[in-house]
Amino acid sequence: MQKIKKGDEVVVIAGKDKGRRGTVTRVIAESGKLVVENVNVARKHQRPNPQLGVQGGIVEKEMPLDRSNVMLWNPVADRGDRVGIKTLEDGRRVRFFKSTGEVVDV
Repeated sequence: MQKIKKGDEVVVIAGKDKGRRGTVTRVIAESGKLVVENVNVARKHQRPNPQLGVQGGIVEKEMPLDRSNVMLWNPVADRGDRVGIKTLEDGRRVRFFKSTGEVVDV
């Protein structure tokens, strides 16, 4: 089970975008990286390709972050929080915030 999933709200804890919050749009499982909305944006020079209908110019692209550089956002504590995984009595595995013990997945 992954501690951070697509759709989670996270806060960046390291790098040039430290302190910024965003929603996870994509998780790349093989490399342990994830893409966060409006975070780690790079400017890329795009070459035009008329056959595909791609216009040239400078485009902004969201680049992947390592999952170790983000923390799951805890709205109750109003800060980033560590996440653990535990098994409930009915056998389900759920994520929980380590500081409060509150279950993330319902």
